[in-house]
Amino acid sequence: MESFINLDKVKEALENGTEQAAALLKDNETINNVMTKATEKIKQVPGLYAVVEDIPVMASMIKSYITKEYSAVSPKVVALLVSAFLYLVRKKDLVSDNIPVIGLLDDVAVMALAVKLSSPELKAYKAWKEDLKTVSEEKVELHL
Repeated sequence: MESFINLDKVKEALENGTEQAAALLKDNETINNVMTKATEKIKQVPGLYAVVEDIPVMASMIKSYITKEYSAVSPKVVALLVSAFLYLVRKKDLVSDNIPVIGLLDDVAVMALAVKLSSPELKAYKAWKEDLKTVSEEKVELHL
């Protein structure tokens, strides 16, 4: 992938979208539209979930942050994740999506880099979600 995609440019693209993403975090309607469009785009990228399996976790953490359900994450990390989703819906790519196969590599690279850069936060979020699930299951058992 590195021969087709310059990883420094991928990082730059991700960082460039962070400021816009931070502003979007204050606009629930717009952020929901971005996430909906990104989800549609992800469905068009064959195997993206296999390469970047934390995409659903990324989306869930963003949603939990926006709804103020989860706040144990830096707004900068959330903005970075939103930036990755924004990249998917922007018309300007490092490699045009019209080029078969290769055109989607930059999308995969951006998502993978976002996961790598936010890995500790995603791991903490997964643990938090698991704890919530356990507590909910215990409450159900107590009511039976």
